[in-house]
Amino acid sequence: MNRLFFQPHQAGLSKVQAAEHTLRKINPDVQFEVHNYNITTVENFQHFMDRISNGGLEDGKPVDLILSCVDNFEARMAINTACNELGQIWMESGVSENAVSGHIQLIIPGESACFACAPPLVVAANIDEKTLKREGVCAASLPTTMGVVAGLLVQNVLKYLLNFGNVSFYLGYNAMQDFFPTMAMKPNPQCDDRNCRKQQEEYKKKTAANPKEVVCVEEEEIVHEDNDWGIELVSEVSEEELKAASGPAPDLPEGITLAYTIPVKEEKSIDEAPVTDSEESLEELMAKMKSM
Repeated sequence: MNRLFFQPHQAGLSKVQAAEHTLRKINPDVQFEVHNYNITTVENFQHFMDRISNGGLEDGKPVDLILSCVDNFEARMAINTACNELGQIWMESGVSENAVSGHIQLIIPGESACFACAPPLVVAANIDEKTLKREGVCAASLPTTMGVVAGLLVQNVLKYLLNFGNVSFYLGYNAMQDFFPTMAMKPNPQCDDRNCRKQQEEYKKKTAANPKEVVCVEEEEIVHEDNDWGIELVSEVSEEELKAASGPAPDLPEGITLAYTIPVKEEKSIDEAPVTDSEESLEELMAKMKSM
């Protein structure tokens, strides 16, 4: 984030404070609520859940959507746990450590896979990601990749909130090949998060109580008008001419047919006039030609 909006004069400010200052200058009509704390601690996690449940534009109402732009798995799992417990829809995003790929993901508790349904190896193996970081070595960072992923995330947010276009459940970005894979992942019935399994059961009951209506569109039968004038389409090529223009058909396996065959070219013989010997010289023959 510091590549996107952290400015030199903001040195010493936290990321959330710097973001609030920069964004407020862009649009002062937007309301901001800044909290600079670690959401993975018990005390801060409870406050984080309270703001999700009561931090909407109307007092006491939940927020419409959560956007996750964190840079570690522990914080992602904390957001995932809170959203599964509250049934809160959120969008997760991230950029790889090599800085040339990223992704966005829409997570609807119970309907689509949560972050714990198909976790990265670091999370699945309960590895402390702090032990993976080497001292003095920083992960690669490209503001262009971050900008592309941020743009994809915000575009997906607009489509979801304003209800237009197709909202992507998962959209990846490979900068090396300009590849954008997309997919939809179903929730894992054996997910480690019990609230995710609970949301799945509630979603099944909801869909069973309100089944989707299948709309069948019948194709209209094509009705031709009466042919009062007796007009017919006749091929300009007769069957004999067609056979003559076709070549031999090769032996093919059953079920395979040829669209056409190449006719055999006939070699035309050229009648050559006999050449007779003459005792006249070239000069005499040229003189005859000039006198003609």
